[in-house]
Amino acid sequence: MATSVDKLKTEIQTPVAHSGSKVTIVGVGQVGMACAFSIMTQGIASELTLIDVMEDKLKGELMDMQHGLAFLGNIKMTAGSDYALSAGSKLCIVTAGARQREGESRLNLVQRNADILKGMIPKLVQHSPDTLLLIVSNPVDLMTYVAWKLSGLPKERVIGSGTNLDSSRFRFLLSERFNVAPNSTHGWIIGEHGDSSVPVWSGVNVAGVRLRDLNPAAGTDADTENWGQIHTQVVQSAYEIIRLKGYTSWAIGLSVSILTKAILKNSRNVFAVSTFVQGIHGVEQPVFLSVPCVVGENGITDVIQQTLTEGERNQLQKSAATLNEVQINLVL
Repeated sequence: MATSVDKLKTEIQTPVAHSGSKVTIVGVGQVGMACAFSIMTQGIASELTLIDVMEDKLKGELMDMQHGLAFLGNIKMTAGSDYALSAGSKLCIVTAGARQREGESRLNLVQRNADILKGMIPKLVQHSPDTLLLIVSNPVDLMTYVAWKLSGLPKERVIGSGTNLDSSRFRFLLSERFNVAPNSTHGWIIGEHGDSSVPVWSGVNVAGVRLRDLNPAAGTDADTENWGQIHTQVVQSAYEIIRLKGYTSWAIGLSVSILTKAILKNSRNVFAVSTFVQGIHGVEQPVFLSVPCVVGENGITDVIQQTLTEGERNQLQKSAATLNEVQINLVL
């Protein structure tokens, strides 16, 4: 006897089970769910899988998001602790890890989060050998290196969220001084996503008008307008947000969603993301740090060769040396 569903539809052919734009997010904490929500509400992916060890929270988050799908485009959503659910992912986003505590440096998180990644990365690659990895877990530059080593993937397919968020914070704070929109203010933070990040003051501009042409001392100790305070605010932002609300989430979720869109749509936008920088700007160590990169369907295709001042190059090289000192002591 035909069911109501059978009466509603006449099947012409079997529907495709999986699309080519599946995204898996590992970790359903505040950051992971901010990433998931941003991706879902912008209609970036056609399939979204959430993986974590907390079964009840997974089920609750999945149901809560699914109940809003009538307000959006249809997205196939699954969740569970079995990494087999991630099979066929175009992109795997890793947000899981120990949370940064108030007053704690990102570098102090290194070994305990490296140990967590050991149980994740090989499983993700096993089920999705053609995937790209986007690492968000802190300290993100070191964790991107760890993920690259554990995955066996080419370095251009392992990307760290890096200073994409730092650059957004930089542009927002600059825009407040200029009193123009953040997306009309251009400036880059490169190097470590952390305390040794490098503001590229030589490239700050609005509509092609460089701040350094207006104020040659901008960002230096000789600057009477104190533009350098903006970079101090960028560095302190995460610590301040953690002090105030316990964690950061919304801005990094939006940062990850825009990177996801660039990958799934092959848009070839330029972002400050963490990549293998040995040999770039005189960096000698085999580390991952952020520089402006062209991002597309197959990962990072190009690195933009910024014209840095000698001071900015020195800062980037010092940042690399700082990370390498920690990296060489990691047990993988």
